[in-house]
Amino acid sequence: MNNLYGAWQARVQRGVMVLLTTLALSGVAVAAPSRTVLVLGDSLSAAYGLAANQGWVALTAQKMRTTHPKWRVVNASISGETTAGGAARIAAELKRTRPAVVVVELGANDGLRGLSLQQTRANLDRIVGASTRSGARVLMVGMRMPPNFGPTYTQGFEKNYVDLSKRYKTAFLPFLLAPIAAERKNFQADNMHPVAAAQPRLRDHVWPALQPLLK
Repeated sequence: MNNLYGAWQARVQRGVMVLLTTLALSGVAVAAPSRTVLVLGDSLSAAYGLAANQGWVALTAQKMRTTHPKWRVVNASISGETTAGGAARIAAELKRTRPAVVVVELGANDGLRGLSLQQTRANLDRIVGASTRSGARVLMVGMRMPPNFGPTYTQGFEKNYVDLSKRYKTAFLPFLLAPIAAERKNFQADNMHPVAAAQPRLRDHVWPALQPLLK
């Protein structure tokens, strides 16, 4: 049975190769391999509390299938991820996906835990630096902390994103939740994670910053 299956598989593979060769020789265009957008984020990009296809990343991928069909999206976001986790994973993700564009959406969990601004900056620097050195274009997506964290921390937190974006000359979106942050109805019971109905607004907020990178 295994021999029969192996022979059948070999015939199929030969047939595919013959078809591709014939198309190429006849001048018919053969679709190029997909180029990749890698999203490295936390629960805000991992569709926490929702079906995976309801999140803004999946909605962006769906949009790109129409507007940029040679591109694909790989969502490497993990709920609860910190910048330290992203920094530890970035080399392997770059090797695995070989992205042309990297979207970095990390830092919210650092802030909520009151972690050192200097350490958060160093971790983001590692992520963006590695992505840039790999040849990928980078979109840095910023986050903001509530005012009860105090002006020194909240302003320093935002400044990390601004400074690193300038240093590496990345595309920059200052605040992911900007279009929905003012209305409680846009969030789940935890008042932190957006509901499904708010996800298209996040997609549309990110898109103008992402689209120019899809060259």
